[in-house]
Amino acid sequence: MALDPQLLEILACPDTHHAPLDYDAQAQTLTCTECGRTFEVRDDVPVLLLDEARGGPEAQR
Repeated sequence: MALDPQLLEILACPDTHHAPLDYDAQAQTLTCTECGRTFEVRDDVPVLLLDEARGGPEAQR
C-alpha cells in the first residue's frame, strides 16, 4: 500500500526549514529536497524523526 497523495502534499522535513519531501515508493523512503535527509516509511507510516534520518548535513561533516 502506498502513501496517500494528499498526505504527501502536506508532509515536510521536520528540520527548521520544513522543505518538501520526495517519496520513493520502491525504497519506502522520503527524502528532503533541501537537506537531503532520508526518512523511512515503516508499515505505511512516515518516520519523520531527525534522530532516525539517514544522510543530511551531519553526514557530510
